Amino acid sequence: MNFKALQASYAHAQTKLVEAGGTTFAYRELGQHGGTPLVLLNHWGAVLDNFDPRIVDGLAREHHVIAIDYRGIGLSGGTASVTVGEMARDTIAVIRAMGFDQVNLLGFSLGGFVAQDVALKAPALVRKLILTGTGPAGGQGIDRVGAVSWPLILKGLLTLRDPKTYLFFTPTAIGRQAASAFLKRLKERRVDRDRGPTPRAFLRQLKAIKAWGQQVPQDLCGLRMPVLIANGDNDIMVPTTLSRDMARRIPHAQLVIYEEAGHGGIFQYHADFVSRALAFLATPPLELEQHERTHI
Repeated sequence: MNFKALQASYAHAQTKLVEAGGTTFAYRELGQHGGTPLVLLNHWGAVLDNFDPRIVDGLAREHHVIAIDYRGIGLSGGTASVTVGEMARDTIAVIRAMGFDQVNLLGFSLGGFVAQDVALKAPALVRKLILTGTGPAGGQGIDRVGAVSWPLILKGLLTLRDPKTYLFFTPTAIGRQAASAFLKRLKERRVDRDRGPTPRAFLRQLKAIKAWGQQVPQDLCGLRMPVLIANGDNDIMVPTTLSRDMARRIPHAQLVIYEEAGHGGIFQYHADFVSRALAFLATPPLELEQHERTHI
């Protein structure tokens, strides 16, 4: 593929469409074509506008980055999936429809569930895997995401604040400041914004999350590629203990735990996360296997 300069920032990246398996999927891309692209998979109810522009811009300095809307979410067609497995199959189909034989995957929260399943279903397709704010199939507490989230979503409505203030960040001065900065970044895009999720799509994705938490655990030893795991030390949505659990079970895993941070730890410490992610992606796989490290 020829190198081709794209837009300078995610806030101005063009929304594009690709057909895969009879469904049209919306996506945006940033960076230069060439090399192994980095595909981003986002959280429950998220559309293209919910990817942190600082993280996308930072990663796109060195990589061709592609952010995708799930089926039935945002401007993608079809009906939202009710299982992670369906989302994984869609993701594989989209990657192949774009003409890629191999990609790097970065999944946040629900996106981390999907990324794991993609890597297990099509291991040759995934060069490196980055799992953030997420947990394994059957992980304790994942099936309670809805029970944890609904009161905080209601609190957001009552206080006129975006619920992500309470869901993604700690109730501390540092957490509130990080939440405010993050939510401000999400509004940087002024035109051509994505379509928000419908209540039906939101609930269908929650059903997929609950099923993921209740299903039989997967054999994470099957993830033979290098894996970077990151989370905050106080994740109330997908408990931080699950990040440590994945790091123990995945053969070539590195773990980063951010202090005084919650589910959105990578957004709170976006500059550090981008730096670590770029270093991880740049290191040859064999060298990573020989120098696995844990950062806590």
